[in-house]
Amino acid sequence: MLKAELRKEYMQKRKALSDDEAFFLSEKIFGNFTDYFKPLPGQKVHIFIPIQKFREIDTKLFIDYFLSRNIRVFVPKVVNTKLISVEIFNDTHYEVNTWGISEPVSDEDSGISDFDFIITPLLYCDGKGNRVGYGKGFYDGFFENVSVDTKKIGVNYFNPDKNIDDVRENDIPLDYLVTPDDVLSFSGASE
Repeated sequence: MLKAELRKEYMQKRKALSDDEAFFLSEKIFGNFTDYFKPLPGQKVHIFIPIQKFREIDTKLFIDYFLSRNIRVFVPKVVNTKLISVEIFNDTHYEVNTWGISEPVSDEDSGISDFDFIITPLLYCDGKGNRVGYGKGFYDGFFENVSVDTKKIGVNYFNPDKNIDDVRENDIPLDYLVTPDDVLSFSGASE
């Protein structure tokens, strides 16, 4: 299927979830992530803050867990059409941007490129790690500038069941996908 068709289909599937279902599934995804990857103090995790109106995975579960265990947390922020990575702490101040996304007030790019994990938002991911996001290309640009050892991990309520037919040459696939049911590894990636 084409990305545009998948984007539409999976936005509808998300909207059909109740708040309780979305939270329950987010908890299962969080549990699968922590059980599989076992993040450690001092590691660096880049993770998105969920957009409530798009019923994204509730990553606040992850963020609270990481901060409580001295795992460094970085979140994306778009500044001048570029996605930067801002480190956050328990006392970080946030504001809502024009897209309705809560983000840190700070515009200071951490300059970090050797993350242990990048937990990536998406609408759909196929069985090869190709993903469908919102179509802006921010994460492909971001992925180009991180260490080859960084694990790029998608999180989704749904398992892959269709191929993406219009993958572009500059699309960068994920290493893993975490769903409520499983952790999938792509192209021989290993822990």
